[in-house]
Amino acid sequence: GRRHAPRAPARPPTLEEINALARRERVPARIAKGDLEGKMKCRIWRKLHPEEAERFDRAYELIERHPELELADAFGVVQSGRSVEEFLARKQRGKLKAEIKQARSALPGEPIDRWLQARIDSKEEVAAVLGDRTVVDRLTANQPVAFQFERAGRIEKLQVVLIATRELWDRIGSTLERDPKLARKPVTVQRQPDRRPVADPRAFVPHVGKTVRLELRNGINLQHPLVAAGPYDVLVGAGGGELFVPLHAMLRWSVPGEAGAAPSSETSAPAADA
Repeated sequence: GRRHAPRAPARPPTLEEINALARRERVPARIAKGDLEGKMKCRIWRKLHPEEAERFDRAYELIERHPELELADAFGVVQSGRSVEEFLARKQRGKLKAEIKQARSALPGEPIDRWLQARIDSKEEVAAVLGDRTVVDRLTANQPVAFQFERAGRIEKLQVVLIATRELWDRIGSTLERDPKLARKPVTVQRQPDRRPVADPRAFVPHVGKTVRLELRNGINLQHPLVAAGPYDVLVGAGGGELFVPLHAMLRWSVPGEAGAAPSSETSAPAADA
């Protein structure tokens, strides 16, 4: 007898119907859609494409065990050979990386750059507090990832915990509250910004003008008005007596008197020996 061309259904299949069949038969959505539209049957596709069918089996098995997974993520897990937890953590970090990058590009850096430039132009000595020592020197250049000093030469910005004029530091340095454990063993700065306790500068913007408390990786605690927030750092203090503090030097920060005002990422500092 003559073969009839497959008849298309009166109405196109819904997304729910397509996904339900794809899940049941463990095939791509496009194949399930074709089956519902009277084209190739799912089981025929599986016979013709055994390797791909096996990958779909593994992906759908993962989804059964981890219902929170989307199909694309399940495939990512299958292809990467990582655990579900590791794959999702990496995906989350990727999102966080993109957010931090966007946040940094959204904030103007000029107010803080101007403050640093004024230190360079005045040729006055500054105190650059590093993890476990303080360098007293003249700042000669502010480069993208390093500061250049007259005698000490190039110091990578990641090493810097704060910068103040020497005159101010001589006055307040010995009076600051410090955590003795961190003073002995400062927390190391993570190279990747998304792994640091504080990396998104936008959280500071609403608090400019208010007093903030900063807890730094070498145990120093500062409590001063927030003068300016830039992409990578903040200025705190009062007119003429400002301190420059990079975000990477912070373990956590808060606005005294405002509960939960400042969610520094996960608000907990890594262990002192991290």
